[in-house]
Amino acid sequence: MKTTLKILFIIFIVWMCVGVYLLKTEYPKAEIIMGFGVFYLSFVLMPLFIYYRYRDGKYKNYVINTKKEKE
Repeated sequence: MKTTLKILFIIFIVWMCVGVYLLKTEYPKAEIIMGFGVFYLSFVLMPLFIYYRYRDGKYKNYVINTKKEKE
């Protein structure tokens, strides 16, 4: 999973670099390409990253438990 996330992140970086290059060369569909890159980041890369980071329950160390505080 870690390797998959690295590969997906590299794809995102290359995608954004190509989008910036196309914006500089005034390609008519460059904004659409950049938009799809943001869509890819939002709906593919970030959910996989969040799942990978929090699947073992490590986040429970950082959640405030109000029931413990009252005791």
